[in-house]
Amino acid sequence: MGVARSTSARRKAFFWILYDLPKGAVLAGLAILFLFGATSTSWITAQTAEVPVINGNLGPCTADFTVTDNANKPIYDAKVHVTIRYGFMSKRKTDLEVGTNGDGKARIEGLPNKIKNPPLEFRVSNGDQSKTVTADPAVDCHPSFTVALGTP
Repeated sequence: MGVARSTSARRKAFFWILYDLPKGAVLAGLAILFLFGATSTSWITAQTAEVPVINGNLGPCTADFTVTDNANKPIYDAKVHVTIRYGFMSKRKTDLEVGTNGDGKARIEGLPNKIKNPPLEFRVSNGDQSKTVTADPAVDCHPSFTVALGTP
């Protein structure tokens, strides 16, 4: 029958196994761990931030936004808001809002290609600063905007 060992006895046994290994094997194992760790962190940093997307499910059009400050640096979590009115007498409305990612990018999908009262007005804001940009989906179904927020 085996004798039950305490946790400290198990730890000592584990370290004695490492102690009994040749030093070259221990160094080779550490080198492999180091190389694996270096490649895995470079893989993580190589990934790009995903662009936040909101879908209105009202049509095939999209709008892409890049929001920067006056120094042309991207603004994180700037809000892009649009209200779409549709239906009989424009009684129905859909409010869409999305925040930008670390690269200052955001995308709104599912915009209608025909609206009764063009253009669509997109309000881009960050803190107390805001700007409005417009687009007519009948003219350009996939507009792209670069909005600079800040004092002129």
